[in-house]
Amino acid sequence: MSSSSVNFSSIEFEVIAKGESNNRFIWLHGDEQTANLAIRHHLKHYDGTAFLVKSNAREVPYRDTKIDPNRIFSRSGSFKAIKKFKPEWAPGTIKVALDELDQNRKEFLTKLFPDSGGVLIAVHNNFRGYNLKSELENSTKVSLNPKENPRDFIICTDLDDFEKLSVGTYNVVLQDRPPKKDNGSLSWAAFRNGIRYVNVETRLGWLSKQKKMLEFVEESLQ
Repeated sequence: MSSSSVNFSSIEFEVIAKGESNNRFIWLHGDEQTANLAIRHHLKHYDGTAFLVKSNAREVPYRDTKIDPNRIFSRSGSFKAIKKFKPEWAPGTIKVALDELDQNRKEFLTKLFPDSGGVLIAVHNNFRGYNLKSELENSTKVSLNPKENPRDFIICTDLDDFEKLSVGTYNVVLQDRPPKKDNGSLSWAAFRNGIRYVNVETRLGWLSKQKKMLEFVEESLQ
């Protein structure tokens, strides 16, 4: 297992690589520590490359403001992200910032995206009311288990992956059509680039659950 680092503008990621698997894992929000622990545990048992944000906060510093790392994977998303905590910008400065993010995004995604049919697996936690119902509007197929908590679910962007994952016991949704408004999330960047994307979402603190869901995804999509 090797460790290095990469940057997306001011956002630094620890990169942990193990074995020859083309699967990629990413942890984007520093306040979702269960996801971080779940990925590190997973790499003790499976091969892959993990990108782990070096932050303990949800938003990270950028220029003289802060941004959500999962809202800057498109130009329109970046525009909203950099204005959220700094509504007023001097003339011309927003374009400079957006152009910089565009260039750095391209370089980062080149390093992040898997090749040869690999899967990009994002790992997230929720604790602010977000749940499966928030994703139904953008979903084309759903496989729901009423015994499962709606805050624990899997999002995928590939129909074949959905069919394989939906035979399990977890809540699974397929999002294989672009949204009306791109919010800048990594999922839609992966979709636009033809990358198989899966998000494993659980409640914050439910580490055992997230470990099992990651193992299920790994075994189902081999």
